[in-house]
Amino acid sequence: MKVLMSQLVNPHFREMWTTEKPYIICKGGRGSFKSSTISLKLVAMTKAYIQDRERVSIVCIRKNATYLRDSCYSQITWALNKLGVAHEFQFLISQMRIVHKLTGTTFYFYGADDPLKLKSNIVGNVVAVWFEEVTEFKNAEELDQIYPTFIRQRPKDSKPNARKYDHVKIFHSYNPPKNPYDWINEWVDQKKFMDSFFIDHSTYEHDELGINDKEQLKLIETYKQNDPDYYRWLYLGEVIGLGTNIYNMDHFHRLDELPNDDYILRLYFSTDSGHQISATTCSCYALTQKGNVILLDTYYYSPEGKANKKAPDDLAKDLNQFIVKCEITYNKFAYKMTIDSAEGALKNQYYKDYGDHWHSVAKSKKVDMIDYVQNLLAQGRFFYLDTDANKMPTGVLF
Repeated sequence: MKVLMSQLVNPHFREMWTTEKPYIICKGGRGSFKSSTISLKLVAMTKAYIQDRERVSIVCIRKNATYLRDSCYSQITWALNKLGVAHEFQFLISQMRIVHKLTGTTFYFYGADDPLKLKSNIVGNVVAVWFEEVTEFKNAEELDQIYPTFIRQRPKDSKPNARKYDHVKIFHSYNPPKNPYDWINEWVDQKKFMDSFFIDHSTYEHDELGINDKEQLKLIETYKQNDPDYYRWLYLGEVIGLGTNIYNMDHFHRLDELPNDDYILRLYFSTDSGHQISATTCSCYALTQKGNVILLDTYYYSPEGKANKKAPDDLAKDLNQFIVKCEITYNKFAYKMTIDSAEGALKNQYYKDYGDHWHSVAKSKKVDMIDYVQNLLAQGRFFYLDTDANKMPTGVLF
């Protein structure tokens, strides 16, 4: 079956596809298909070499190797299937390689947790390198340490062919961070004036082929209406700045009572604990059938100004009473209880007294954890019951 690239690659990417420049940066918003286009380009680059029975290498890199299988590896697999050549390749998931059965042409997938370790990777005949999610790297120096390792391994004895390359193509893809002073934003601004770099910015609005489905476009419109700034960053890829407030309080929707046209599926509890100085807060949340999150009730204890402060066993008792009260009120058992990962005493005390484990919050980079909440708020899905308890200062853990 003949596959036309024009049916898979949006016209916006034509210049990126044909550029002779060795360094290519593809940035932009979510749903722009920049990563999909790069994966198609990488597969297409191997065609001329395979036809001449030559073995070449494509190297795909992410900062964290944990994410390789669900990103780069899946993208290349998707591209091979789209182009109807997947049957020609062997998929070695445990080795994180995809190998052409006849020629040995190979897609290698590496994590760059330690960039210096990549310096010893000799794969030979490298025609392209793809850095996916470049924002995960700490700085530009980490890229500079990796470039020479693969650039010097370019094919040197390949048969002449106009569709082959006399240099290694280096692809970069990422969604711009909000902070204009983030290293990647400043780095790309510097590269705009270098002849060896081609920089492309794409958004979902460049999808002339109609690849984004109606449900996705409907969701994007929801973001646009609820939080224009977040929409500009997430889907238009604009560097909007950090602003003065982490969360937009207009997106915390007040409820006088629970809605009649929606019902609670599950109850979640989160605790941000403190003993000697900080307050201890436990919040009860409902996940509803419509996918909304509602803050139902809040427990709050502050040791400030108290001579006799509550010990872990006192707090454990308070939390248990609070949880049981919520379970009875809303006729649901606690589905999941999450606590600050730095807290050990209260977590252990609660298990000793009541036999229930609190799940430690899976902390990631601060900017990512903030984005989880901003994403929820921007969809207009967060509500709170307007009660005295919920007007207390709260430490919210998602």
